Amino acid sequence: SSRHCVVSLLSPAMGDIPPCATVYVNNLNEKIKKDELRKSLSAIFTQFGKIIDINCAKTYTLRGQAWVVFEDVAAATNAVKQLNEFPFYDKPMRVSYATSKSDASAKRDGTFDSAKRDPMIRQKRKAESQVSEKKSQAAKKEAGEQKNAVAAANDAPPNEILFVEGLPDATTASMLSMLFQQFPGFKETRMIDAKPGIAFVEFDSSAKSAVALSGLQGFKINPTHSMTLSYAKK
Repeated sequence: SSRHCVVSLLSPAMGDIPPCATVYVNNLNEKIKKDELRKSLSAIFTQFGKIIDINCAKTYTLRGQAWVVFEDVAAATNAVKQLNEFPFYDKPMRVSYATSKSDASAKRDGTFDSAKRDPMIRQKRKAESQVSEKKSQAAKKEAGEQKNAVAAANDAPPNEILFVEGLPDATTASMLSMLFQQFPGFKETRMIDAKPGIAFVEFDSSAKSAVALSGLQGFKINPTHSMTLSYAKK
């Protein structure tokens, strides 16, 4: 039997859904662009385990929904437990096990039937994937340039504490920790009650804080707020 569950583009029915490696996410902010949504979902879900695929529905009837395919059921189980009702782009995510199998899961366990796929659709998806990859590479380049600009503007030398700006006033330490704890060496998040919108995030070394700075520089907490990261001045 497969360790992945069986994803049609239908919402899972309420009730007892057996645990599987594919997670169904809904109640997402429908105004977020598909590429940005994939990047943000990846940043939040990757802390629970290796992600094989993220499928964001883009048709009108399926907006606000996504499927996250993990390598194993344990990772999906932790994601369902930890992220259900998590505030994401100003809306609480609904996270549950999916009721059907994704293409990525089917290919891994040998049950994928390519004959059922229209070759024109496959060609279109391949083209879309290539466009998405180009956009991703461009975004990474832009993020790198932004990081260099921030580093140049901030005269603080690299150290284990990051200074975070551009946060929504409603951001909590637990929400911020959820983002940063996916990076090795994370120690704690400190909010400044008197100054909403900023925080300090500490790692156990400057090398590890540098990885987090690079990974989350410019990350959008919601449609109007992008984080700006720099090294804290001591």
